[in-house]
Parts: sequence; C-alpha cells; structure tokens
Amino acid sequence: MSAAPLAGHLALVCGGSAGIGLASAQALAGMGAEVWLLARTPATLEAALRRLPGSAPHRALVADLARPETAVATLREALAGRAASVLVNNSAGPPPGPIAEAGAAAFRSTFEQQLLAAHALVQCLLPGMRARRFGRIVNIISTSVREPLAGLGVSNTVRAAVAAWAKTLAGELAAEGITVNSVLPGYTRTARLDQIIEARMAATGQSRAEVEAAMLSQVPAGRFAEPEEVAAAVAFYASPAAGYVTGTTLAVDGGRTRAL
Repeated sequence: MSAAPLAGHLALVCGGSAGIGLASAQALAGMGAEVWLLARTPATLEAALRRLPGSAPHRALVADLARPETAVATLREALAGRAASVLVNNSAGPPPGPIAEAGAAAFRSTFEQQLLAAHALVQCLLPGMRARRFGRIVNIISTSVREPLAGLGVSNTVRAAVAAWAKTLAGELAAEGITVNSVLPGYTRTARLDQIIEARMAATGQSRAEVEAAMLSQVPAGRFAEPEEVAAAVAFYASPAAGYVTGTTLAVDGGRTRAL
C-alpha cells in the first residue's frame, strides 16, 4: 500500500470534531485524503480542523445528524458537483437507561439520528461513488450489535438496526466497487465512555474507580481503548487494500465480546 493510498479522494467524517470521529479523520488525512468534518459545534469543528495532517484543503461542515434532511442539504451545497468516495458514519449514542423505561420518543429520535441520517448521507454520496466505481462506507457502531449491553436499551436496539442495514447495503453495492463495513468499538476513552461511567455511578452509588474496575474486569486486555486504535480499523476499511472486504463487522474491544 502506498504512503498516500487515499490521495485524490474526498472523505466525509461525521462526528469528526472529537473522539473516535476525530481520530478517524486524522488517520484518513494521513493517508492523503481530503477530509471534511461534519459536526454540530463550529468552535470544536474549527479546532479539530487544525489538527488534521496533510496538505489537502480539509473543511468543516456545521450540521446536526438529528436533522438528516438539513444535514444532507448542507452537504449537497458544499459538494457543488464534487464526489466523496469515503463516508464514515459516526454519531453520539442516546443517554443510558433501561429499555423498560424508555419512551417512544427516545427510539424515534435515535433511529433518525443513527440510521436515517446514515441512509440519507449514503443516498447523497452514492451517485459519485458509482461514477468512480470506488466507495467506502464505514459505520462506527458498537459491540452491542453482537451482545446487548446492560443499561443501554435504546442504543442496543437502534444500533442493531444499523448493523442490519449495513449488511443489506453491502450486498447491494459490492458489484459496483463500493464496500460497506462496520467497526464495533468497545470501551474507548471518549466523552461517551464518561457518560456511561457517570450513569453507572449514579445507579450504583459506586465511585468512579469502582465502576471502572468493574468494567475492566470484563476486558481481557485490561484497559480502555484509545480512539486512535479504533480509527486504525476505520482506516483499513476505507483503504483500497480493503476492496474485497465488505459486509463485515470488526470489534475493537480488547477481547470483551465473547460471541464469535
């Protein structure tokens, strides 16, 4: 693989201003891609933009995936006829909580932000990918699509739907040179991990150290992942080297998931 395997390619990274999204954007930029970051907050986007390597004219797009139609309209206007060949679907998960207590609105809003937004972005970018006969759609989901996680009822449900959507889409697009794969992060040092830890502290009365120790007792590697470790899987899926890999899910979880 060349030093810049994505030179000449435009990559759109959703949730690209922090955490796994930013680490993924940095990895793709390091592979020579022109990277566009999409997120809600202008200040954090601009700060993230300055952290991208390479000489390509990277760009920030302010949009909220909770409003898919508006986000796609912003993207279409920015593209102005250009084509993106890499799409990283990544969006914050819903608040933790037991599924028995979740209201219908929580399912609707999460479904729209996670699945409908990803679908709308794919439909927006698909003509350009088809024209080039090259496309890489990478979805950052969760290991919960293999083993539901306690206390994340709405997230477990909707992320499983995203995984099924991705698998179906992969079969439809494979013959056109477009791959669809999903990365399943385990416990990773991000704002989302802090949210989960704090929810467990509130539910159990345990200290942060106690909650973290209980979580890490489930991880054979004995530590939390860094965002860059998840981004490495995203970069592989996005690369030309992964042209014969589609419809797969890759857990980056330190061995926590027990399912095959």
